[in-house]
Amino acid sequence: MRNFALGVILTFAGLFAAALIVAQFGYIPTRADATPPRFEEHLAMNALDASMERHAPRATNPLPATDDNLIDGIKIYSQSCSLCHGTMDYKPSILQHSLYPPPPQLLLDPMDDPEWHIYYAIRTGVRYTGMPAWNHALSDTDIWKVTAFLSRVAKLSPGVQLYWKKTYGVAPESRQSEEHHGAHEHED
Repeated sequence: MRNFALGVILTFAGLFAAALIVAQFGYIPTRADATPPRFEEHLAMNALDASMERHAPRATNPLPATDDNLIDGIKIYSQSCSLCHGTMDYKPSILQHSLYPPPPQLLLDPMDDPEWHIYYAIRTGVRYTGMPAWNHALSDTDIWKVTAFLSRVAKLSPGVQLYWKKTYGVAPESRQSEEHHGAHEHED
């Protein structure tokens, strides 16, 4: 049994040493404009979801989803998020193919994650991506407002839709059916 344990330890030490050597000689790609392989994307999303499940408090949005709060969320999104996550006129982000992994286009492919999940990702950021922790730049109230908007982007009230159309020159796309766009899948 002792030899087996020693063999396992030496195998892991060897794999770690090999990984360090591969990294030190530049064999690990570092391009930010590459498309992540499917396995890497799957592994990263599973790791993100598992980390959220373990660390994110199941906080409830303290703000009511009023038209004023949702409109404020639209304004915050437009100013702070659209550069990476897509503009209010449904154009993909200009940085969509410049970050690794590519940022999700939140208006073209609305999330169906719970609000606590969205809030935590905005507040604390996502390591190894371009997603910063916004808790140093936005107030907690503002983070909750943009969270409310993002969690309801597919089902906004007529008043909020009218504001969107008047301000950005395009009406929010109806997402009542998922025929044209697949929603971001979140496994609970």
